[in-house]
Amino acid sequence: MVSSKKKKVCVVGAGVSGLVSARELRREGHDVTVMEQSGGVGGQWLYDPRTDGDDPRRGRRAQGSIYASLRLNTPRESMGFSDFPFFPSNDGAGVDARRYPVHGEFLRYIRDFCDAFGLMDVVRFNTKILHVGPLAPRGHDGGVPRWTVRCSSRRGGCEGDAVTAEEVFDAVVVAVGQHNQPRLPAINGMDKWSRRQLHSHSYRAPDSFKDQVVVVVGCRPSGTDIALELREAARDVHISVKSMDDGVTVFPGMRQAVSRHHNLHLHLQANRLLVRGRAGGVRRRLLHCRRRHHLLHRVRLLVPVPGHGRSGHRHRRRQPYKHTFPPALAPALSFVGVPKRVVVPRFYEAQAMWVAQVLSGRRTLPPEAEMARAAEEYNRAREAAGVPKRLTHDIFDLEYCDAFGETRCGFPRLEDRKKELLWSSVKSISRCHGELP
Repeated sequence: MVSSKKKKVCVVGAGVSGLVSARELRREGHDVTVMEQSGGVGGQWLYDPRTDGDDPRRGRRAQGSIYASLRLNTPRESMGFSDFPFFPSNDGAGVDARRYPVHGEFLRYIRDFCDAFGLMDVVRFNTKILHVGPLAPRGHDGGVPRWTVRCSSRRGGCEGDAVTAEEVFDAVVVAVGQHNQPRLPAINGMDKWSRRQLHSHSYRAPDSFKDQVVVVVGCRPSGTDIALELREAARDVHISVKSMDDGVTVFPGMRQAVSRHHNLHLHLQANRLLVRGRAGGVRRRLLHCRRRHHLLHRVRLLVPVPGHGRSGHRHRRRQPYKHTFPPALAPALSFVGVPKRVVVPRFYEAQAMWVAQVLSGRRTLPPEAEMARAAEEYNRAREAAGVPKRLTHDIFDLEYCDAFGETRCGFPRLEDRKKELLWSSVKSISRCHGELP
């Protein structure tokens, strides 16, 4: 049953979390506008052949960070929305029916999802958010403020034809994703490095590295995938890692690959670059494969942003309640898609359903003080468990994902068969350095 409390809602971003937010909000009868800065839906899954050039410190041109050969590392059975399975498409050429398909297959699925639920009608493409702020401060009566959203729209994708406008909304759902702001390591001499360097955000294919000597900084999934691919084109690939002994930093499969290939080498983390372009005797190319920052800063708010202080570094103050609602501004402001290492897109679907039902009045939130207290207790528990602050929103707990959706909005639990497939893929990644069937 749809509530009569219809709200005018702005959703920021047309990636997976933004699109499912739009669908759930419309199901609850809300008036929805999705603002997307690129020219298509899909967010990170919208492949962009452009890169940021040879110096990641000079700002970004490319939004996406998908490289050409990327395949999903979780099975398609668990990658679908609860009521829209991720089946192989039947449109003929280019279909990848494998359990772990290429990135283009998932983008096709996202577009099919949009078409099935008529979401293209509510998306404004080439529209960049410039500012989001409360129209008026919260009153003494506890009333929730409305929101002013200022945006710049580009006609035909041309920067020169940008038009700036402001619009007022009852609520804002921030669904900007996680992975397209590169996080660079602090290495002495990096500012004087005269050779080519780039972040994995800008990596697309190994062709331009032919016969080069490359240093790959980082050995998590993206670093592992890219190093193994570069090995086929580069003369030598040297992988810089934090530790060689903990059994976690370097996947067992990567150690096996190093033992098999003469041009693949492991080294302890580089801490200095020399002006001549040498790092431990290695020269030519430097490729950073580190985690990316959350993109919450893409929306400049006149309110505290979850997990970000004035310095821009993550911390655990002012965290949102259940990763979704900032206590002082709920329910008019919410975040969908912040948690990592969850069942995607199902967890974001549950978040979106909860937000939509709260805005329509079908569900209620605890008092502000209780939400703030719960968020603080969560932070203290993470600290006590030794979880680094930068991993505040990393969950990696299937039971938590199930309980979240079930208790917040009656979202169905993930079937046991799909959980088994997920665990199998996690073990495969750890054991076999990402070689999937």
